[in-house]
Amino acid sequence: MNFFKGSDLKARKVLEGITLRAVSGDKTMMTFFEFKPHAVIPSHKHPHEQITYVIEGEMEFMVDGETKILKEGDGVVIFSNQEHSARVLDKPTKAVDAWYPIREDYL
Repeated sequence: MNFFKGSDLKARKVLEGITLRAVSGDKTMMTFFEFKPHAVIPSHKHPHEQITYVIEGEMEFMVDGETKILKEGDGVVIFSNQEHSARVLDKPTKAVDAWYPIREDYL
């Protein structure tokens, strides 16, 4: 698939209040997340590199013990095996993540 429409990608609930849609090539992947207010991504790490970019709303993001509030237009780079977590604040929030390598568990 070369061209896609985000709204045509299958939506999956991954955690309470968190839905994702995913698209991938052979080696890279993007996910489109929608978060309900106060949704929580517990602390975790994975071998994938991740770049998160907030397109709407606000979330508190923690990476390796450092915490920042990310708002529309803000992003974060998470390197392989870095501990991280997130908590959505009071508004519905949308974010896009880029991944390398592909997260098979998100397909």
